[in-house]
Amino acid sequence: MAINIDINCDMGESYGRFTIGNDEAIMPYISSCNIACGFHGGDPTTILKTIDMAIEHGTSIGAHPGYPDLMGFGRRSMALTPQELRDILIYQIGALKSITESRGARLHHVKVHGALYHDAHHNPEVAAAVIDAIVMIDPSILIYTFSQGELHTQARHRQLNIWTEAFADRAYTSSGWLKKRKMKGAVISDPILASEQAWKIAYENKVDADNGAEISIQADTICVHGDTENAVDIAMSIHNKLNHNS
Repeated sequence: MAINIDINCDMGESYGRFTIGNDEAIMPYISSCNIACGFHGGDPTTILKTIDMAIEHGTSIGAHPGYPDLMGFGRRSMALTPQELRDILIYQIGALKSITESRGARLHHVKVHGALYHDAHHNPEVAAAVIDAIVMIDPSILIYTFSQGELHTQARHRQLNIWTEAFADRAYTSSGWLKKRKMKGAVISDPILASEQAWKIAYENKVDADNGAEISIQADTICVHGDTENAVDIAMSIHNKLNHNS
């Protein structure tokens, strides 16, 4: 018996002549997508194409804003003031929301990207800027957050609509945080291992940490990264595993 859990993927991160990920092949295997807003990846044409593809597949559409860092793909922290950060988030989320609505759909959620995701869960000022931006645009929009940390705590305090997120293709530490990307084994590129981790999260509310310990985890949505090696095979494997409960 299949379990009802959302599978999300970061998409629309190609820009200009640079292709990142394989959105068209992954889209059939997910239920929500997080579309880059042009700062860490994405451009107007890619955004529109990805939105139209999501509408065609009935996939929920989310904004995926990040630091203004194309060179580093948004995976480097930046020292912005709270107002600067709030303003660039309003710009990105607002653009995605307007373009989505122009295609007859609605913005379902916001999930911040890369280093900003990490910083928002550890830095109270960053978390507040993210939440302020969302509230100023539409406080009813869902926010995808890690199950612990500043962003989750402040979002709950502000009574925002939250979906907690877990990751199928990332390794966890014993403290429940994601293992840093620069560390060996941080990214899971084996489709079987990723689907087994997704199944354990969805059906048992548990995940194996990098030290072998089993830790509890709660998730409304499970992420698979579109730029991960074997991303299409990972997404397909997770889809099949969860839908066939095997």
